[in-house]
Amino acid sequence: MAQLGKRNFLPIVRFAPPGLYLDGGAHGEILLPSRYIPAGAVPGGNVEVFVYRDSEDRLVATTETPCAVVGEFACLAVVAVNPRVGVFLNWGLEKDLLLPIRETAGPLEVGDRVVVQVMVDRKTDRLIASARLNRLLDLKPPHYHEGESVKLLVASRSPIGYNLIVNHAHRGLLYHTDVPNGLQIGQQVQGYVRSIRPDGKIDLALGQAGHRRIGPLAEQVWQVLKASGGALPYNDDSSPEDIRETFAMSKKAFKQAIGALFKERRIVIDEHGITAAMDTPAN
Repeated sequence: MAQLGKRNFLPIVRFAPPGLYLDGGAHGEILLPSRYIPAGAVPGGNVEVFVYRDSEDRLVATTETPCAVVGEFACLAVVAVNPRVGVFLNWGLEKDLLLPIRETAGPLEVGDRVVVQVMVDRKTDRLIASARLNRLLDLKPPHYHEGESVKLLVASRSPIGYNLIVNHAHRGLLYHTDVPNGLQIGQQVQGYVRSIRPDGKIDLALGQAGHRRIGPLAEQVWQVLKASGGALPYNDDSSPEDIRETFAMSKKAFKQAIGALFKERRIVIDEHGITAAMDTPAN
């Protein structure tokens, strides 16, 4: 059965002047207007579409991709304001998305951008947006592990850092000291779990922390060292340009990597460079 507010693979039932009619299961036939019909789509085949309601509340399909589907968060621009109804947001489809007054977290004007979640209104079965993030985010302790890669959306800025939405489900914090160049509200970035607090909030990092980051770098240096016969003329005194050309990493990363290899007793570091330890095979 077709799911409202989601992308669906639906069977093509028939062709008519308005477009293709798709099998929506219990929802009946759903129209895919002619302007959205992809090349090669014929009755008997399937097509991937997003299902929503048009201005007359009829289910309709489109091959366009919205900025977010049901359950996801996005930062959307306000394109119109109706004081009695709410504000309308541009989410990438022909019909704008309504953010009802009851779901706002503060006054908004045309041109503002607001972080919202796309959801189905239980009373009307229409797609709407909600900016009440404190109610929407899961407060249960998440099942993430230290160093896990996560998708982040910057929701707001606080005195100590940035509040982020983690994997469209949880709240996280990224401290200002870990973001030298700053972030923009609504920006989407890849990050890593640093720790999980007792209240379920997640401390985050933009780079993998500790050995989870250094480990791959150390292995990268080790592979170059092996390929060179177990000795290379690079150490802490080498130029950043030479290190980047040879190891494809910054000098800071190189120093952390050889430091880790040295602690593991895999290499020897001296004024001539780095050498594979005698009891560690370099081939």
